[in-house]
Amino acid sequence: MATQRRDGRWAGGVYLVVIATGIFSLAYVPSAISVADDPAATLANVIAQAALFRAGIAAFALEQVAFLLLPLLLFRLWAATHRRLAVLMVALAVTAVPIALAALAHRLEAVNLLTDPALARAVSPEHLQALALAALKGWSSHIFLASLFWGLWLLPFGWLVWHTRVIPRLLGALLMLGGLGYVLNVVGELLIPGYAATALSHYATVPAALGEIGSGVWLLLFGARPATPALPDDARS
Repeated sequence: MATQRRDGRWAGGVYLVVIATGIFSLAYVPSAISVADDPAATLANVIAQAALFRAGIAAFALEQVAFLLLPLLLFRLWAATHRRLAVLMVALAVTAVPIALAALAHRLEAVNLLTDPALARAVSPEHLQALALAALKGWSSHIFLASLFWGLWLLPFGWLVWHTRVIPRLLGALLMLGGLGYVLNVVGELLIPGYAATALSHYATVPAALGEIGSGVWLLLFGARPATPALPDDARS
């Protein structure tokens, strides 16, 4: 039991690193830089606030390192209860990391194109801005794809929480509901014109935020409880 609680606290600490760096890099920095329907103003903000933009890049890189470790730590909590589902959880989470790192390369490319003095002397400002805008579009496209896996991994994770009660079942329900919200947003934006402007698209992932923050805080403060009820032996393999 002591090992279970210790592993849970480690997972909770790493989870909160993922959450804090994610809020900064994916919410705060874009809110300070991006101007809706005005690419020129957005590029001007990248130049004017290059230090903040680069801080967002650094935070997102740290987030991805932590997010790579997180499912491996969570795996230790549930491997003995339902190994196959725990493996699925890890696989879905880890799949998002290379996609997100590819997105990060686009973000770094954008700020370098706009702030490198050597490039400014060799290439016209209009061409640099066009390339930077394309890089930012590449960032958005990769993050959109990564968000599918940010949702999918929450489904087995939430199911494990709900079934085993290692942490409160309410958090498992929120995780699964939020995971479905991520998937819904991806499918909706791909197939339904104007979906991104709907209220549903803005609130579909709120349960995921509540479930993930709650899971991280609970695990850090209280650790993980022994799994109960246990699954049948044939489910453990």
